[in-house]
Amino acid sequence: MDMLSRTQDMLAFAWWIALSVSVLFYIMLDGADLGAGILTLFLGDEDERGAVMAAMAGTWDANETWLVVAGGVLFGTFPFVYGSAFSYLMVPLTLVLWGIMTRAVALEFRHLAEPRWRRFSDWAFGLSSLATTFFGGIAVGAVLEGFPLTHPAHGIPTYVGGALRFLSPFSLWTGAAAVLAVMLAGGLFIRARFKRGEPIRDHVARWTDPAFYAALGCVAITLGWSALIFPWAAQKWFGAHFWIWGLLLVAALFSTAKMRRATRGERDLAAILWFNLTVAILGVAMIATMYPWLVPNTWTIYSGASPQVSLITFTLAMAGFFPVMVMYNWYQIWVFRARISKLVRYHE
Repeated sequence: MDMLSRTQDMLAFAWWIALSVSVLFYIMLDGADLGAGILTLFLGDEDERGAVMAAMAGTWDANETWLVVAGGVLFGTFPFVYGSAFSYLMVPLTLVLWGIMTRAVALEFRHLAEPRWRRFSDWAFGLSSLATTFFGGIAVGAVLEGFPLTHPAHGIPTYVGGALRFLSPFSLWTGAAAVLAVMLAGGLFIRARFKRGEPIRDHVARWTDPAFYAALGCVAITLGWSALIFPWAAQKWFGAHFWIWGLLLVAALFSTAKMRRATRGERDLAAILWFNLTVAILGVAMIATMYPWLVPNTWTIYSGASPQVSLITFTLAMAGFFPVMVMYNWYQIWVFRARISKLVRYHE
């Protein structure tokens, strides 16, 4: 599987970039929705909980589409990785899927519920947002740790291990860190979507300050922990080209400082943009650190790629889909850009 033609090599690399971009877009766009959903667990006002759902009603489905795109790219271009990784991550990804479906049902049918069941729907929305984030973060940490494969003389390597092998101190940490990070994103999102003077903005502002420092601490701990337990990361970060990673770190700290200044200055849109730039910088740095691994010490981009004919066919069929997705997201965000109040409850 490592013997690739030049065309297959180039296509595998290009689809690896497309996969990485899809995952980053999902984290940046749906992360804010998930964080806002988690924050509804701390809102006592029923109208405010409904208004938070209204704030994301026009864009949440488009945001989640990037996760579907990432799964499609993984299945179409890296099927060996798809098959073994999904076996390894069956439990957390099942819980992520449950969370995504529950969020959608709670959001779309809340307005149909009787008053006594509406609170149940609100809890389902908040807890499913929490579950999606936590178990998604666990899955990311588990992927970074890699997993064992069979080594058949003929045929395709498959996952060998138990259903709970994904659990480790590091993966549990990345799950908790993901929750804190998206809560910061959710707070910024709510501040940007609600009119100034709305009580919910002041309420969320009290969460934004501690969430900022908590998220900053989580990033520092995760980077330090990764350097200690992942030789493939430490070799790049502290190797001959250490200055490149140093510049990326400085860029991330700069955008974080700009985000913080924008938040304090009530420039909510700028705060979100600077926050997403920080996420993008850190994401690109981690993806570059992992190269050429898709799953460290388990699958490389090239060992897990489809045969050449399949790659070419998939490219011809799907390459034009990405510009359409970007335009779709941009259009929805532009249409639903206005600030709202808690009186604008979803479907009411």
